[in-house]
Amino acid sequence: MTIPRTPTATDRGAAAVEFALVAPVLIALVLGIVSFGYAYHVQTVLGNAARDGVRVLALSDDADPASQARTTAISSAAPSVVITADQITVTPAAGCDADGAPENASVDITVADVSLLGGFLAVDLTGSGTMRCNG
Repeated sequence: MTIPRTPTATDRGAAAVEFALVAPVLIALVLGIVSFGYAYHVQTVLGNAARDGVRVLALSDDADPASQARTTAISSAAPSVVITADQITVTPAAGCDADGAPENASVDITVADVSLLGGFLAVDLTGSGTMRCNG
């Protein structure tokens, strides 16, 4: 049977030193997990916004379906991610009802430098949606 050792004066502060060594690693780990979760959330929102925009583009009979697709994508992403019309690429630009329009319509949204850490470890994310024209 071993007798538990009582702490001596030289052991005082050892827990604080150990915590000071471990705390930065734990904080970095938690910030990394939160940052990854945010990036995943933004990626999901961009994918859903692109899908909503391409649905409008493929099925629209409007005079300017590309503009309507951009507006739909922006409003779909608006509560979570702020995007502008410049970040959205619409193919075909004239819509699906134009002469010689391709079989598929697509909407791509690119957001640069997504990070919660102020630009540190920032990534570019893209959401894409493709749908058959008129249907």
